[in-house]
Amino acid sequence: MTKRIGGFRRKTRHKLQKSPRTKGKISIRRYLQQFKVGDHVNLVAEPAIQTGMYFPRYHGRTALVIGKQGECYKVQIEDGSLQKTLIVHPVHLRGAK
Repeated sequence: MTKRIGGFRRKTRHKLQKSPRTKGKISIRRYLQQFKVGDHVNLVAEPAIQTGMYFPRYHGRTALVIGKQGECYKVQIEDGSLQKTLIVHPVHLRGAK
């Protein structure tokens, strides 16, 4: 049996690609945004920042904020019938309406 070669961002060429209009310096507002426990957020990865990024499988999912850990947020998603907890930096989160 062979070992799979590749890391965390394997096979994410198009998933983590930015449009030309959004390239460039990231706003400080995205780093400092605040969420409350019970808020719904969308997982939208910022490809330029790897810290606090979730596994790319969960890209585009909606999650529930259940707490804070350091400067990151604990969010809960539903993966099939399982509830999973992810620790995500606020730069990778957007508020869901």
